[in-house]
Amino acid sequence: MKKLGVVGGLGPMTTVSFIKRVIDMTDAAIDQEHIPMVVEHCCYTPDRTAYILGKSEENPFPSILAACKDLQKSGATHIAIPCVTAHYFYEELAKSLDIPVYNGIDLCVKAFQEKGITKVGLMATEGTAKSGIFAGPLKNAGITCIEPNEKNQGYVTRLIYNNVKMGRPVEKEIFEHVVKYFESAGAEAILLGCTELSVIADEWLPKGCFLDMMSALARECVTDYGKLKEEYREILIEK
Repeated sequence: MKKLGVVGGLGPMTTVSFIKRVIDMTDAAIDQEHIPMVVEHCCYTPDRTAYILGKSEENPFPSILAACKDLQKSGATHIAIPCVTAHYFYEELAKSLDIPVYNGIDLCVKAFQEKGITKVGLMATEGTAKSGIFAGPLKNAGITCIEPNEKNQGYVTRLIYNNVKMGRPVEKEIFEHVVKYFESAGAEAILLGCTELSVIADEWLPKGCFLDMMSALARECVTDYGKLKEEYREILIEK
């Protein structure tokens, strides 16, 4: 039997949001038709962005790898990591495990290709933006990645760390300001490239066209199990 392993706690609310997406997307009429899951809530993992930016010497990789190996021991046959910045370690993780790890970055690129989108605005942590883990694959697929200037990256960081991670309401005017910045730069869609931003998307989004990385990841997990509801085949959010 297939069993989905979830690396959780990066951050905690993101884990809840991801599991809810998987459940909502699953075509099931009774409990027994849902996807078996096991979660490793490794909230003690060092900050990924601080490490990538050289602001911390605490490497998150050993903690994430240990969580993946625990999931494997618990019977997981596939692993999902609902944390974009953790994908910085994807290649190293994939080589260190005996079971497949879903690649949320590649899934986003694929979703844009499906819709013929060629210009994307990136909302993500500073670590994700600086590492190029989205920009490189998007460029290779012929898609232009528009990154925010310093001011707007500060706004995105505030939404992630000062709103979602601190359990505070989203500052909608800041979110809208960033969206308008991308639209003025010619973005056809905006990539919510941080799973904390996915938590915001659960409740509210301004007008625009969005791709939520966590939804792309959840869709792939459910599709792989052959249980995707028809209404979730379309992944872009247009408001």
